[in-house]
Amino acid sequence: MTTSWLQTLAMGTPPGGPQGSGGSPGLMIGYMVIIFAMFWFLMIRPQMRREKERKKLIENTKSGDRVIFSGGIIGTVTNVREHTFTVKVADNVKIEILRGAVARVLGKDEEPAEMEKNA
Repeated sequence: MTTSWLQTLAMGTPPGGPQGSGGSPGLMIGYMVIIFAMFWFLMIRPQMRREKERKKLIENTKSGDRVIFSGGIIGTVTNVREHTFTVKVADNVKIEILRGAVARVLGKDEEPAEMEKNA
């Protein structure tokens, strides 16, 4: 066993004899296409769909809607501008936030606790 190992080192060939390149390039490209297609349908496409729904939700937000921000603040939209919302978060307290900060628009009778139960 030791001599065959030494002969392998000296000759520079792997044990078991010389081996080919491992397959045709077309087969390798085919596998790459299949993996990319799986990646697209399992990860990229659903994320694009969720982002499109979120943008539609933000575009349809109007004054009087209750919203939850990505930071967890809940408020009522009082003014809609091109890039921002003015939101009432307490009596006599209004803040201006970017439209992208809206995580969810609450329904008329929906409470945040109900949202956590469904998640």
